[in-house]
Amino acid sequence: MLHKKILVLLFFTWCFASCTSDNKVTVMPASVRPVDQVYPLLDAANSRWFFFASACRPFGMVTLHPDTQVGGAWGSGYKYDTDTIKGFSHIHGWQISGVSVMPVTFNEAPDPLLTDYYSAFSHDKEHVRVGYHKVVLDRYQVTTELTSTRRVGLHRYHFPRNESVGIVFQLEGILGPSMIKDGRLVQVGPKTLSGQLTNGPTKRRPKDVVAYFEVAFDKAIAGLTGENKGNKLVTFPTGTEDVMMKVAISYTSNENARLNMREELPGWDFDQVVENSQVEWDVLLSRIVVKDDDSLAVRRFYTDLWHSLQGRRTISDVNGAYPDNTGEMFRVGQLPQDSLGKPKFSHYNSDAFWGAQWTLNTLWGLLYPKRYEEFVNSLLVYYQDGGLIPRGPSGGNYTYVMTGASSTPFIVSAYQKGLRGFDAEVAYEGMKKNHMPGGIMGHSGYEHGSASGGGLEDYIEHGYVPYPNPDGDFGYHQDGASLTLEYAYQDWALAQMAKALGKKADYDYFLGRSENYKNQFDQETGWMRPKDINGQWRPAFDPYEYEHGFNESNGAQSTWFVPHDVHGLAALMGGEAAAVKKLNAQFEKAALMGFTAGTSHERGEDPNRARVPINYGNQPSIQTAFIFNHLGRPDLTQYWSGEVAKKAFGGLSPHTGYNGDEDQGLMGSLAVLLKLGLFQMNGGTEEDPRYEFGSPMFDQVLLHLPNDKSLELLREGEGVFIEELTYNGKTLTDFFLTHTQLMEGGILKFKMSEQLNSKE
Repeated sequence: MLHKKILVLLFFTWCFASCTSDNKVTVMPASVRPVDQVYPLLDAANSRWFFFASACRPFGMVTLHPDTQVGGAWGSGYKYDTDTIKGFSHIHGWQISGVSVMPVTFNEAPDPLLTDYYSAFSHDKEHVRVGYHKVVLDRYQVTTELTSTRRVGLHRYHFPRNESVGIVFQLEGILGPSMIKDGRLVQVGPKTLSGQLTNGPTKRRPKDVVAYFEVAFDKAIAGLTGENKGNKLVTFPTGTEDVMMKVAISYTSNENARLNMREELPGWDFDQVVENSQVEWDVLLSRIVVKDDDSLAVRRFYTDLWHSLQGRRTISDVNGAYPDNTGEMFRVGQLPQDSLGKPKFSHYNSDAFWGAQWTLNTLWGLLYPKRYEEFVNSLLVYYQDGGLIPRGPSGGNYTYVMTGASSTPFIVSAYQKGLRGFDAEVAYEGMKKNHMPGGIMGHSGYEHGSASGGGLEDYIEHGYVPYPNPDGDFGYHQDGASLTLEYAYQDWALAQMAKALGKKADYDYFLGRSENYKNQFDQETGWMRPKDINGQWRPAFDPYEYEHGFNESNGAQSTWFVPHDVHGLAALMGGEAAAVKKLNAQFEKAALMGFTAGTSHERGEDPNRARVPINYGNQPSIQTAFIFNHLGRPDLTQYWSGEVAKKAFGGLSPHTGYNGDEDQGLMGSLAVLLKLGLFQMNGGTEEDPRYEFGSPMFDQVLLHLPNDKSLELLREGEGVFIEELTYNGKTLTDFFLTHTQLMEGGILKFKMSEQLNSKE
């Protein structure tokens, strides 16, 4: 016990004094602040609209930064290798954008600037860190600085002396995923503007989304030019050198945008807002304290952790008002309030939770349970408003992004880890509805007007989803084999919730459906294989062919998507030894390709790369390294998870990072877990969820648990193989601990070896 106390004291002396609640300040020396370790430019050359961030808060409504590409959801936003800035946008969310501005100078009539205002820039005159972005616009020689609160962007501009100066507001045209239309901007005071714009429908988001915004300056406005429709130019007196601007966002009204500004940013202290942003990020990042001699790996780790809290954006106002687009008519909803009149939780815009079972479920459930609970409550608001728990909502719309009922394991895992700040009966009711005809499982990707593309009725009747869909094409991702596997796992997760709530009949029913994965396995080829409505296997089957029955994957990758019954899958393959041999061969081949299909999402369809047997650049096979733990070969889990962490999630560069598909924290979370050596195969959906172990990357890690306890992960020795694993001094005979055990805190010690300790 004395040894433990000394270790903890030394560790805290090295790092800092921390706390575990979301609203307390963490104090630490500036030189070791986790926020200073984050590298926001990671993978910025392969960016997409919602990926990059600099001036933002955790899950903030505003994500303010330069846009160098603006056409489409993919390959847009801040693209590091593009040398032209096309505006500074405030909204970078899943299928939403808006309020792009550009400071300008002019010596002649300014009207041409309304359509021609882009500027070149150089990274040599740019500084990017968490909560802050600074860049010089070469065309105008304007120094632009950006920061933000949760719902308000704050700009600081330094213009050249003796120039005519202004700011262009983009109120129409393509901006990332959306066509901006119906823009309006009017002057309402000597230093204030009021505006709104509409995100037109996309093929993923079927309804308009209106963004309201209020603008305040620290200098008086000289004029507002532009037609009634189109972009606007706000001008200031000639010779104005310094201008500060606030832009507050709301999806409900201009009045609420003004309220957001008054509540969050009443003053003009730019540097203090930057510091406040970094302190807020530090509170979350400091839940994990890493000590290791490899400073590059430590920086990459904190960048991964930062990304795990990125992308999913707030859409509710400070008073709890939120946009509800789930019904026939738009309405403004109101979140429940506490005794002080404050909303009990926030409402969110979010990409799908497709793959969250192996990423967010574990990390958020372990270290950020309050945030986790907020997201569950937000999903239930959508259910109460529109009748379905969403897969990924945008601007209050259902988007039916990806497939299945990916929110089910996300919610079940929260409940199984003891989170009780939501109505479990309502959650179960909504999840069960999603798993039955008319629910969200019946919708294929982005299928809005029908519910036939998901093949749910065939799954229930025949025990599998046929490929091709005999009823026709309704949306994206109608890949029957993958749908069968996904539904079976999600049915198993729902069965665990039914069991926990004492719903025996439902438990038996969904548990039975969870075995449908067996109907997709072809004994002749040894792979999961698509088959048609008549039960005929797909002819000329190639397990390495991309898609054609498998969602964003190939058959070799997706065959292993049975996280709820690894032993049952192994039995189909001829036993554990045969399964180990098969999977290990896939890893050996995938290692030659860096375990990914490329460095960006669109490379997934490259025929020269898509044949990779295991792909850690997309979600369908990111659990595979840990399958060996369940087949009696933990040494192979340790070896391959360590290799993946180094090769697929190593380095610190704008040109690599997540190898394709960092879907709003999913791959960031996965990278964190791999480097900690922690994982949950079934997404933590069973009773008292189990954590399993891989090969930890760092010498010392301290996790500040939400129950005011701490867990130390200590690595001793060299190599990737675990020679001995002890928890609070007791040797573990297998490599699993329950959530209850882990939350007790203490010391988890990994004695490592360079020698393979196998059961060959």
